[in-house]
Amino acid sequence: MSKIPVGIQLYTLREDCAKDFRATIRAVAEIGYQGVELAGDGGLSTKEMKMLLEENNLEAAGSHHGIDQLEGSLDQVIDYNLRIGNSRIVCPYLPQEFQDKGADGYRDAARILDKVGARLRERGLSLSYHNHSFEFSGKENGQYYLDLLLSLAAPENLLAELDTYWVQHGGESPVGYLNRYAGRVALLHIKDMAGDANRSFAEIGSGILDWDGIFAAAEKAGVKWLLVEQDICPGPPIESARKSFDYLASRGLVEGRGW
Repeated sequence: MSKIPVGIQLYTLREDCAKDFRATIRAVAEIGYQGVELAGDGGLSTKEMKMLLEENNLEAAGSHHGIDQLEGSLDQVIDYNLRIGNSRIVCPYLPQEFQDKGADGYRDAARILDKVGARLRERGLSLSYHNHSFEFSGKENGQYYLDLLLSLAAPENLLAELDTYWVQHGGESPVGYLNRYAGRVALLHIKDMAGDANRSFAEIGSGILDWDGIFAAAEKAGVKWLLVEQDICPGPPIESARKSFDYLASRGLVEGRGW
């Protein structure tokens, strides 16, 4: 299997980032991650962010921006990401007011995101939607809300940032969804699920997900980045980030610094 670059979604390290963003970025680089997906700017200017990433040999793999920001401040989003060298914009979730409207809310979101994605493409950027499990909580005409959303937007305007944990949590197969949306998944959130009653978040390789199948499907689907994310960690988040990376390195999927 060829190696897909491995980054980390900084939401995993949000508490560390809030205390010392620069030190957290250095720690991520020292572990061996090749990129970061941003969930905020750490209070840095575009120039400072670009310089920080370059100093640590990290790429900007993506950046999360809420649908309200995408709809109301798109020019600023575009300018920021172009300046830091990121080309992949992600809508991280749908606010409750969309969810409460059921299928109509997803139709509304699809119209917004389709237009946003078209404008981003004009500037050389892409737009993806990141799922949780609430998109699997309802159907229209036998179609999950996630699939409804993606079917109503042009594939070139709206990609899917699939999240392996949340697809599993929603009762579906991450491998099956990677196969279904092959060619439309540039970014993949890799997140494991513990085998306990709470279906707790777990470090990659320590839970119940089918990583052999997921990695093979990711390559076949044309995924550009594997992005480690762990919403809740049992101890220091940086240690969970290290454990997940070490598992990937042990599988030969990435080369750690010092390995």
